[in-house]
Amino acid sequence: MTNYQLFQNDLPEEVLKTFKTSASIDTETLGLNINRDRLCLIQIMNNDDGKFYIIQFPKGFKANDSQNLKKLLQNKNIMKIFHYARFDVAMLKKNLNITTKNIFCTKIASKLSRTYTSSHGLKDLVQEILKVEISKKEQSSDWSQEKLSQDQIEYALNDVRYLQVIKDNLEKKLHETSRLKMFHKIILFLETRVELDIAGWDNLDIFAHH
Repeated sequence: MTNYQLFQNDLPEEVLKTFKTSASIDTETLGLNINRDRLCLIQIMNNDDGKFYIIQFPKGFKANDSQNLKKLLQNKNIMKIFHYARFDVAMLKKNLNITTKNIFCTKIASKLSRTYTSSHGLKDLVQEILKVEISKKEQSSDWSQEKLSQDQIEYALNDVRYLQVIKDNLEKKLHETSRLKMFHKIILFLETRVELDIAGWDNLDIFAHH
């Protein structure tokens, strides 16, 4: 079992101070509908010291109770690495009123650089880049439970464990394919894409002719 610390609603001040360069982040929710399903937990790996944290959000939690987390996510000097940032960043905005800054999305990077495949899931990336098989068995489990199972915890931590290595690998591929500049432009648009999702345009291509 991976060593981690579990907190409610927020990170302690002393933990916040340990983040210097980047953090790998993922969320678990009650479902995939941003405007219906609430945030249940956030899992974080501090890439400076390799420590893992899980923050639980009980039913009825208040966004104002997560001020240290807000400081971390809005800190422009600390990179936040996600896989499918569009969903996680929208959940953080909708539930905690946090506008996440300095983002790297491994799914977007994969789609831009790994054009030889249509497999861009986290499991696919971990398998190809690290030759490690991760289980997605707990993906659809109930994350609102007060006491998480060991399988749920290990699943949650695996979702952030490999993101830094994957990011470094894909960033190199983006550079080799001359698509790094395009990637950065897409990331700049991500904040607007999240606003569209929350406003109800999540399933509509706003640029489509019809």
